[in-house]
Amino acid sequence: MELIKYLNEHFFTKQELLDISKVTERDLVKYQENGMMPKCSYKLSLNLKSDSFFGLHNDEQEIEYYAKGYASWLAIIQSLNSTEAIYSVFASRYQLAIENLKQQGHSSSNPKIASEFNTHIKEEWSHFLNGIYGLCTKSGLPEDIAAKEFSILEINELSEIGELSTEQTNKLTIAVNLLDSASSLFAPHERLKSSRHRLVNEIRRKYKLKS
Repeated sequence: MELIKYLNEHFFTKQELLDISKVTERDLVKYQENGMMPKCSYKLSLNLKSDSFFGLHNDEQEIEYYAKGYASWLAIIQSLNSTEAIYSVFASRYQLAIENLKQQGHSSSNPKIASEFNTHIKEEWSHFLNGIYGLCTKSGLPEDIAAKEFSILEINELSEIGELSTEQTNKLTIAVNLLDSASSLFAPHERLKSSRHRLVNEIRRKYKLKS
């Protein structure tokens, strides 16, 4: 199936993540319950039927898939093992990524990255723990999350203007390319509903932007 092919190529199964990170399943569950480790981004429930010389066989499996970047996040959890310290790492990395993007010329008037920044980071942390960003960004890590959120703010602001100047079109192109670089491809059945389709593919088509 195309979905399974996509997941196996772009994600780690729970067992692969545990093997790479040298973490037990019990510890992974504990980290998730303590608000340090994201939940899985996808969970497949499979009903399998095989037929061979030995006859029919039925089996049921549940497979969890995690963003590949979570292997490095587990290493941070193991080194700190404190919810407050781990949140601090997330917040610091997110804030640094936003500052770097501003230095590169990205800008937005949205209060999320100004006066409401601390509240915004807490909301992003909640989405991160729920596994949302493991699904919709390439790594699931703070840098890609910041790039995705900042670029979306820019794209939404610019697309509301109407007719864009050359300078605004160039800024839109850069924002769309940033979102493209940070976003996952999404599972086949999700693509037409995804932010990538709406804010990358459709914006490029509408404004005739170069990728």
